[in-house]
Amino acid sequence: MERENIIVDKTFQFALDIIDFTESLNELRKFSLSNQLFRSGTSIGANVSEAQHAESEADFIHKIKIAAKESEETEFWLKLCKYSSHYPTNDKLLSDNKVIQKILTKIIHTTKNK
Repeated sequence: MERENIIVDKTFQFALDIIDFTESLNELRKFSLSNQLFRSGTSIGANVSEAQHAESEADFIHKIKIAAKESEETEFWLKLCKYSSHYPTNDKLLSDNKVIQKILTKIIHTTKNK
């Protein structure tokens, strides 16, 4: 039986939710921002997934840090949507991303200090 991994599960679900939101942006013909958000939002989970098979602890931390950076970029695009009068907002994605950022920060801190 596969062990539960909260960050893997959360970032996978987040990527699925990003796909849904960017599809709605595409329907509104908001292609440029949609593409940027799609790339950064799905990259979080991709990097977390890669980190699960890291070659070393340093490699693991590096991949988790990349995921954290992608999460920061995703927050930027989501905030643009929120504060622009021309885009729909998705507060759930912003909230979920904040949770992911906190978990990633904790993983980095814990791994470095063990």
